[in-house]
Amino acid sequence: MNEIKLVFTGSMGAGKTTAIAAISEIPVINTDVRATDLTTSQKKSKTTVAMDYGELTLADGQKLRLYGTPGQQRFDYMWKILIKGALGLIILIDNSGSDPIGDLARYVDNFRGFINETTAVIGITRMDLSPEPELQRYHDYLNERSIQLPIFSVDARSPESIVMLIEALIAMLEFGQ
Repeated sequence: MNEIKLVFTGSMGAGKTTAIAAISEIPVINTDVRATDLTTSQKKSKTTVAMDYGELTLADGQKLRLYGTPGQQRFDYMWKILIKGALGLIILIDNSGSDPIGDLARYVDNFRGFINETTAVIGITRMDLSPEPELQRYHDYLNERSIQLPIFSVDARSPESIVMLIEALIAMLEFGQ
């Protein structure tokens, strides 16, 4: 396997575009446009409407093709398009959002079939801005639904954090999680 397609999804403002940009070897291709709805414009000035794309080559020569989905539910048709052919999913959740556990529920529910066929890892961002809920609450939510996925506190700006998520995901794929 020389190329691996991975998809980043998650709540708006969680850092999908930032995460891909932090590790991509090429300039990130994105479809960010000026935010026009009140919810989005209060949080950030631009939002992804179709996808982000970047690339990363691993030490063993495998190329990672990194795709980021739009965070807003109204663009969920892109989620279905981007997930086709992917080997794994990275879910990013903004801990400072108004309902981060609800956000996790939305993405796990929307991607449940894909997660069951492959696997996913979860990165919780912005815990430095909002320490609540704690990681244990996310674990509790997943355990109540009999879902076993690793959850990490990450900084979407940090290449080390994002590489850690990718390494965890690849390890799960290799060992048939």
